[in-house]
Amino acid sequence: MALIIKSHLLVLLFLPALINFTFTQAAWFKVTNSCPYTVWAAAIPVGGGRQLNPGERWSFGIASGTGDARIWGRTNCNFDWSGRGHCETGDCGGQLNCQLSGQPPATLAEFSLNTWNNMDFYDISVIDGFNVPMEFSPTSNCPRLRCYGDQCPDAYLDPEDNTKTHGCQSGTNYRVVFCP
Repeated sequence: MALIIKSHLLVLLFLPALINFTFTQAAWFKVTNSCPYTVWAAAIPVGGGRQLNPGERWSFGIASGTGDARIWGRTNCNFDWSGRGHCETGDCGGQLNCQLSGQPPATLAEFSLNTWNNMDFYDISVIDGFNVPMEFSPTSNCPRLRCYGDQCPDAYLDPEDNTKTHGCQSGTNYRVVFCP
């Protein structure tokens, strides 16, 4: 009897940690460069940046509850050994690992994870300009978004337009493809 009570107490002690783990799971993002040229991928707020040669991928997790996040491609970059340099488009303060948004023009994959009613919200924006064709898609049955040029039917073109954000059940993983 004492053993059963002790095991129930252990379960009760660890239950909050298990519940917290379920609600803080990361969404996984796979960023692929399908362009015939090098793209320097960037992601905030994860503080990320990576050179992606044609055909290369970059995968990372972003915590549930993260809002106002974005991924974009930078072009014609040149960085030194310390990660300092400059990009012709999408530059983020001269850093390989971005801590701030990229300078226009930049095609943006924007998202907020599990921020309202257990939903993720995502879109593509070219409000500040277009630089790299992009596809942004959940791995579930939610809508896939594409942007091939300056007149992208799936992307925000105007800040007053509120029809381009899509919702998807939280816990979904995502793909961003440059030059789909």
